[in-house]
Amino acid sequence: MIQAKNIHKHYGELHVLKGVNLHIQKGEIVSIVGASGAGKTTLLHILGTLDKADAENTTQLLINGEDVLKMNDKSLSRFRNVNLGFIFQFHQLLPEFTALENVCIPAYIAGKGKSETEAEAKRLLEYLGLSHRISHKPGELSGGEQQRVAVARALINKPAVIFADEPSGNLDTASAENLHQLFFKLRDEFNQTFVIVTHNEEFANMADRKLIMSDGNIVG
Repeated sequence: MIQAKNIHKHYGELHVLKGVNLHIQKGEIVSIVGASGAGKTTLLHILGTLDKADAENTTQLLINGEDVLKMNDKSLSRFRNVNLGFIFQFHQLLPEFTALENVCIPAYIAGKGKSETEAEAKRLLEYLGLSHRISHKPGELSGGEQQRVAVARALINKPAVIFADEPSGNLDTASAENLHQLFFKLRDEFNQTFVIVTHNEEFANMADRKLIMSDGNIVG
């Protein structure tokens, strides 16, 4: 599903990633842990094509069989929209739109029709226990509900991979536990692949594989 080879990243003189190599299988839940500044979020952003690795002769990034490093910006944006989903610590829902409208946005960007998109969004929100909240705006939802809306938004285009950056970091203990269980349910039912940066050690240990980062590389 994801093959990354010799991933480097500099920000000026700061060498953040120092030749990361990894291989993630389809249907695998992989957690990435490490101290602050280890390079976890930078790696996640590069794997998710939100940022670019340094140009190195042997650097490679294949996602779902596609060589994303050879894509131009337009092709990469299209690929990202259709194949990748994102969940962040702060849900990043648009406050002026309802839960249903927020979930629909990635599908509209992909050029999907209104009726089919709304039907799929309603199905996802019902699946996530939010059928009674579809007309509510983010400010009217609890933190856990907002994050479940963000999960539905990430799923709307049926992506090959979902990247999550501290997805439960802003939730209370019960809501965090519910979100963690949801990820495993999605994997079991839909063979969904997850790559998750987290400081939650209990959750990290539940993953199929835990990658430990230190000083810009995977050390365990």
